[in-house]
Amino acid sequence: MSIAWTPAIPIGGQNRYTAAMRISDIITSRHPVFSFEFFPPKTDMDADALFETARTLRTLEPDFISVTWGAGGGTRRKTLEITTSIKKKLNVETMSHLTCVGVSRMELDSILDEIRELGLENVLALRGDPPRGETDFVPHPEGLSHARELVEHIRSRWSFCLGVAGYPEGHPEVPDLERDLMFLKQKVDAGADFVTTQLFFDNSAYFRFVESARAIGISVPIIPGIMPVTNVKQIKRFTETCGATIPVRLSEQLEQLQEDREAVVEYGIEYATGQCEELLAHGAPGIHFYTLNRSHSTFQILSRLRGASYGARKSPGQAAQDRQTEAR
Repeated sequence: MSIAWTPAIPIGGQNRYTAAMRISDIITSRHPVFSFEFFPPKTDMDADALFETARTLRTLEPDFISVTWGAGGGTRRKTLEITTSIKKKLNVETMSHLTCVGVSRMELDSILDEIRELGLENVLALRGDPPRGETDFVPHPEGLSHARELVEHIRSRWSFCLGVAGYPEGHPEVPDLERDLMFLKQKVDAGADFVTTQLFFDNSAYFRFVESARAIGISVPIIPGIMPVTNVKQIKRFTETCGATIPVRLSEQLEQLQEDREAVVEYGIEYATGQCEELLAHGAPGIHFYTLNRSHSTFQILSRLRGASYGARKSPGQAAQDRQTEAR
């Protein structure tokens, strides 16, 4: 069954994201929301490839696109360049990630002022991972140590719409799920408007996470993060790093297919599509896709969702009713 959705860019009409738009407002007015995450390119050739990926995915009318933050100065510059270019050239709302890694409060102030001057409205506030080659996070002597502190710092002076990260299976550095959830509550209480989750492959982890979050008073939208499997070794490395688990059924199937790259990609599409369908059917406010700067798998998944009632847009009234159901 196919149901038409309200396009972000009306054909022949004016882009509704020409001016800055808060993601919290997008979530309020549209359901479900679909978004993509990119990371900043290292070379000009990579930048061209990324923009081509963005153009391809743009045809699916995403609600917003986020760009990750690098630990190095050059990469940080590219984050803001890419975030701004996508917004202005592709007419899609964007969100810049921002971390505490290697920066002082004064440097953060300068970055946040620049983000505001660029006309960007949305920031994903993160502590950030240790730089490559380091195992422990060491804050800048004049910087911040936690994402909660970053949210508080931003709220003290700027009016950005703020997202924060959530971990359905717990943060790798916090083995106690209840304690990790309390850290999330601190971030939300400090002023976060919504949550995007770490990748996961077991939907029950997300459902338990949301239920537990609601039980302790976290009421903001919690958008599940989905990464389609495209490479077996790569996804094992990612999950080992972030603490996500690979269900037995998925693991066994990938082991059988790992020598056939095309088969792995196709199975990854099928598995992620099934994940998304179940998540949306049970009230998730949308899906945030970790694209790895590639378009094929994400394009296929969202195209399939668009062709089903799971990807159909709902009226603001129905969206609000669904959010109330999801909040319970």
